Amino acid sequence: MEENEFLQVLSHLYEKTLILQDTTQFDKVLYFYLIDSLAHIDYTAGIYAFNIMSPKNIIGSEYLRWRIDEEKRGDRAKFPGFINWLKETHPEKFVVLPSLWQMIYDTEDPASYRSFRIVLDPDSRNPVPADFFSVIIDEFFEPEFLKSLYEDASLSTLFKAYNGIC
Repeated sequence: MEENEFLQVLSHLYEKTLILQDTTQFDKVLYFYLIDSLAHIDYTAGIYAFNIMSPKNIIGSEYLRWRIDEEKRGDRAKFPGFINWLKETHPEKFVVLPSLWQMIYDTEDPASYRSFRIVLDPDSRNPVPADFFSVIIDEFFEPEFLKSLYEDASLSTLFKAYNGIC
């Protein structure tokens, strides 16, 4: 177990903290997708590290099943379109987004969530490399990215602008 590289990925994720952030002041939609992405990272690494029927993976699966309906509520449904709008109209903002958001929500990228797992290439049977997880985890906890999630910050402001035009 100690040699399982995906346990190290999970440890890397679980050692992160949002304690220095006031998440109640984050844009609600952006916060939903932040936590949602972390849940997909946790679930994907978890099924590589533990048996699919472990309580940890069952709990993760139950959350992810719940979020399917939640992502359709209100402005949350606009998030994928927002990411593609950023790519077209604000490429400088798009390129600094966490890679996972760029890949999953870009309509031209084959990456997706399949059965709640992160799948980078639907034609490949290989697991997502462990080092990929470490990179994307760090991106979600970058201080500049987290600052951009606040209701009056850059990413949130752009999301509100996008909502006004769609």
